[in-house]
Amino acid sequence: MRLQSFFRLLSSAFLVLGFAQAALAQQNNADILLAQVYQRGIAVEHYLVSEKYDGVRALWDGKTLRSRAGNVIAAPIWFTEKFPNTPLDGELWLARGKFDALSGAVRKAVPVEEEWRGISYLIFELPEAPGTFAARVQRINDIVKVANVAHLKAVTQFRVKNEAALEQKLKQVVATGGEGLMLHRADAPYVTGRSDVLLKLKLQLDAEATVLAHTAGRGKYQGKLGALVVETPDGVRFKLGTGFTDAQRENPPKVGSVVTYTYRDKTKHGKPKFASFLRVRQE
Repeated sequence: MRLQSFFRLLSSAFLVLGFAQAALAQQNNADILLAQVYQRGIAVEHYLVSEKYDGVRALWDGKTLRSRAGNVIAAPIWFTEKFPNTPLDGELWLARGKFDALSGAVRKAVPVEEEWRGISYLIFELPEAPGTFAARVQRINDIVKVANVAHLKAVTQFRVKNEAALEQKLKQVVATGGEGLMLHRADAPYVTGRSDVLLKLKLQLDAEATVLAHTAGRGKYQGKLGALVVETPDGVRFKLGTGFTDAQRENPPKVGSVVTYTYRDKTKHGKPKFASFLRVRQE
């Protein structure tokens, strides 16, 4: 009985830690712009469209490169020494299909020079800048041009006439290994938090959730992770049990970490259908 009580207390402690981490993650997310999911019927001519890059979100404050959670990214000195003193918001990116290599490079406390040689910083927003997004895009292009740094690049923004053209562009991007598209209201001022001024369009949807607890595996997963108990920013809890490698089941994402998962649709109660683990979010 004492042992059972201990495990119940331990489980409760993990849940409390998960709740605290979830609240912190939501607070950090409020400081940057996050996308809603694209829905058909939107007047796409009011948006600027760009490729959705499979990279690591990074914010430059004029002196330091940080993750979306505010942690310092230890980039080599040469990587940032010629960056402008203007705050920038963008994505560290290596290449299509190279997220794991990218993540491994940027997570190191001491950067490995060669691992950073192929990484680019792709800029798509100017924090706190005035004017419309269309005006900020022009400003981004000017900043990048003046900086004249090979790995500092402005994300290409373009317009589409209608949904048919948007879907055709999506197919082209995905066919060549891309993730999807982003749509940003051309007339939108700078805002933060999750907003419908920014939309993501993918053939498969994805979202994030905070790990609250682990459940034990059975059968071939005996002694390993069975599933993660996770909670979305909207407070929806569910078990995430597919998409893990054997190595990830032996060393699963920690309680309190934020994970990305893919899904096809949602139930009427807001739970994702066919949810599958994708990765741990880079902090």
